[in-house]
Amino acid sequence: MNILLINGSPKGKASNSLRLAKSFIEGVSEQHANEDVTVEQLNVATMDIKPCKGCFHCWKNTPGKCIMSDDEEAVIQKQLWADLVIWSFPLYYFNVPGLLKNLIDRQLPMSLPFMSDANRGYGSGAHESRYDMTGKKHVLISTCGFYSSEGNYDSVTKMFDHILGKGNYESIFCGQGELFRVKELSARTDQYLALVKKAGIEYAQGGISDQTKAELKVLLYPKDMFEQMADASWGISRDTSTQGSNNAGEKPVEQVPFDHIFTSQMAALYDKTAYDGKDRVLEMNYTDLGRSYQILLGKDGSKVFTDGSLTTTTKLNTPFEVWQSISRGEISGPEALGKHLYTVEGDFSFMIDWDKYFGPTPGSSTEAAQDAPAKEAGNAQKNPQMITMLLPWITFWTATSFDSQVGAMIVLLVTALMPLIMRNFKFTIWDRISFALVGALSAGVFMSGNGDGNLIVNLGYLAFGLMW
Repeated sequence: MNILLINGSPKGKASNSLRLAKSFIEGVSEQHANEDVTVEQLNVATMDIKPCKGCFHCWKNTPGKCIMSDDEEAVIQKQLWADLVIWSFPLYYFNVPGLLKNLIDRQLPMSLPFMSDANRGYGSGAHESRYDMTGKKHVLISTCGFYSSEGNYDSVTKMFDHILGKGNYESIFCGQGELFRVKELSARTDQYLALVKKAGIEYAQGGISDQTKAELKVLLYPKDMFEQMADASWGISRDTSTQGSNNAGEKPVEQVPFDHIFTSQMAALYDKTAYDGKDRVLEMNYTDLGRSYQILLGKDGSKVFTDGSLTTTTKLNTPFEVWQSISRGEISGPEALGKHLYTVEGDFSFMIDWDKYFGPTPGSSTEAAQDAPAKEAGNAQKNPQMITMLLPWITFWTATSFDSQVGAMIVLLVTALMPLIMRNFKFTIWDRISFALVGALSAGVFMSGNGDGNLIVNLGYLAFGLMW
């Protein structure tokens, strides 16, 4: 099987749409694992393809051959070679990028000048094909910068309806395309890429299922959440104090530092359905940069403040690079906390419920974040959870305060069951130390009876403080 991947993005190999296209091809190739699959990729951005002159020399003087000698000749030959052509491109002004349109225009030599009665299901006329294209398949794969692809690809589909015939090609159009380059959001985008691969497998089996097509149309993030992230990504803010405009007729903008952009995008991930009637203020204190940002998490959403005017409920003191690493999944939050790479002040319960407010991140261990990787890796363990370390201590302090001996037995039972309860999660060194310390302290309380139980409990507070 010969697959031609036409990468029509001006960004070349850095294209977001290209990531989807490669996932799709991976699925097709996997389904055809028992036969030879050859993939050729053309990066239009690096090719010499001049605009069509409209001279019709390829029809009248040198049939099938353009008067210009450039890379378009190779494009045509590759299309004749391919069994499957993947058209990968971003949406530019509601159509394909100009350089890809040049490539399409230059395909005129592939048609005969004579009118055809062929019914392509669209349009009012056509030209006969110079070559037998029977059996060749086409798939369009594209991302756009809007929150949804719906209603934004009308001109693209109409153009390809004319070129290929209505219903003669498959398409995968995805909104929020710029998120595929944000590593901090890879937990969500990797899920979508896995879904695109699944679509490739199904396509090779005979067609993408209706269920998969429906799943491909599900938004990566809700509209308001995405648009807040998208606006923040530009690194500029409107100067609301200036009502006029500059000499170029543009509204003045103010540059903001990258850590501000990063924090604003993090704030945009806030799930306001988690609001429980209590406003919370998360302060991100980037110790290496000397800057702090307060994020108000309320009923109507989130807002970032830079003036320190709010009363903080939870404060994170962290080097900016450390928090970036956590967001990218390069290190887990509990592990980084255990290594004292960052500290927490104020309401610590907020950290335990982090995923409830901001959703899964590469460093979290919620089911949603692990769904796609789990399908690929089978029984792969999830990232550490903060509750793994805290639950034995909380049980120890609570249970022994009511009845030292009975409480100690309960704690020993909980500690013994923790490896079983949390078997799907990785353990940090601090989790294991907690199991050992709490187990030893509980045994001490049980053996001491009502004698030195309180002393041992106090030693537990000291041990936890030293470990922390």
